[in-house]
Parts: sequence; structure tokens; C-alpha cells
Amino acid sequence: QAQLVESGGGLVQPGGSLKLSCAASGFSFGNYVMSWYRQAPGKERELVAIITTGGNTDYADSVKGRFTISRDNNKKMVVLEMNNLKPEDTAMYYCKATWPSIRNTYWGQGTQVTVSP
Repeated sequence: QAQLVESGGGLVQPGGSLKLSCAASGFSFGNYVMSWYRQAPGKERELVAIITTGGNTDYADSVKGRFTISRDNNKKMVVLEMNNLKPEDTAMYYCKATWPSIRNTYWGQGTQVTVSP
């Protein structure tokens, strides 16, 4: 059974840092493009960062230079390191796994990030 479990969210002051982790199980992790999305109350879910099977990365303009995505295929884990956090980063953060060639997608349950004084 495929599963993605996020952890690492919490409450942090503006300018602070958090590291989100996503542990994968039940599927061939190395074949999947991994990404982080977020959804703030009243807003649509948006792509934050993405990492391909080959390790190429891309980021939303709003987080470039502050967030870093990485993956460890041996540990079946993807990490989002978030620095210089801003109140507008407050959202539920979700991990997503996608295998485009077979149109297979998995989502995690999310972890809450709140940036507030």
C-alpha cells in the first residue's frame, strides 16, 4: 500500500527555519517525481518545489532562494528545507509523488506550517 507521511511542521517566528520531511513506502520511490505543495485557507493548492528522478529541481518564485528540496532514494525520503520564513508561507504543506509515464500520483496527509510572531 503506497503511503506518504509528512512531518516537521510547526509554529515558527518570521525569519525562522523549518525542515519538512516526507517518508515514502509501498511504491518504487526512485521512479517518481517528488514535489511539495501548499494550501493556505481560502486559497488554491500551489506547487512549492519539485525534484525529478534525476535530481533536477525547480521552485515557485515566491520561495526561490529560501527553500531547498532534496531527495534520498535509499531512504525513500524527500526533504524541504525552509529558511527566512514569512507569514505568507503559512499553509498546510503536502508531499506528492508522480510517475508521469503511468499517470500515477500519491499524496500525503499534510503538515501544518504557521509563521507568526
